[in-house]
Amino acid sequence: MFDTAGQSRMQRSHGEAAVAFDGARLTGLRQKGSGKALLPRVRGVPEVVFLNTSGGLTSGDTLSYAVTLEGGARAVTTTQAAERAYRANAGPARVTVHHKVGPGGSLDWLPQETILFEAANLARETVIELAPDASCLLLEAVVLGRAAMGETVETLQFSDHRTILRAGKPVFFEPFALNSNILARGPRAAILGPARAFATLVLCAPGAEDAVAAARAALAEAGVEGAASGFDGKCVVRLLARDGWPLRRQILKLMDALRRGAAPPRVWQL
Repeated sequence: MFDTAGQSRMQRSHGEAAVAFDGARLTGLRQKGSGKALLPRVRGVPEVVFLNTSGGLTSGDTLSYAVTLEGGARAVTTTQAAERAYRANAGPARVTVHHKVGPGGSLDWLPQETILFEAANLARETVIELAPDASCLLLEAVVLGRAAMGETVETLQFSDHRTILRAGKPVFFEPFALNSNILARGPRAAILGPARAFATLVLCAPGAEDAVAAARAALAEAGVEGAASGFDGKCVVRLLARDGWPLRRQILKLMDALRRGAAPPRVWQL
């Protein structure tokens, strides 16, 4: 009974959660495995809080989140806590995010940060499909290890593809890769420099380029380097920080600026 010559396959975590709205009416809710969707009672724009009950991701795990908005629906979507990618010795964990926003709709996709631990292997793809007059705010934030615990990340495989489509045509496409070979080059300015936390926010809406001034004015958090640019219905903000805590504070300031003072999701409040 102790013969390990033919080692058994480790049990893996698989989760799916999907939510749909038509106007202010909830029309769909699907939950499977470790993927859950919580709908907190809030006034005004509905909130959807996604949750991975497995507690983290490693080799072979899969996770899928989806939101569909029709009938001019608006929604704010986030995650209950930071997603964690742990040591992976047998291939990547895979995360898929696929949101659809119909005519007149608006979606804020504001997940909390992803923490990548030593030897993590994570492949993630995010796609947001917009109708011609729909809008979205996309956030992705990543932290390499926990600075307060003295952790450093030297071995890593991370692939992160983000795409926003308007009427079926790409208006924002960003393939991002970070791996052990890149980290081994040291703190080069062309990579991350000394930063170990970074984020991208993309506002995609008619006239979004006009939000650049407000975004730049909000870049005031000590310990965070940031820049904002706008063009062709987009406002894009990039952030770098040595630790996740100042990055989080800066993101909240940008949420306030780009969402015109709307309160952040409850799980984001400091």
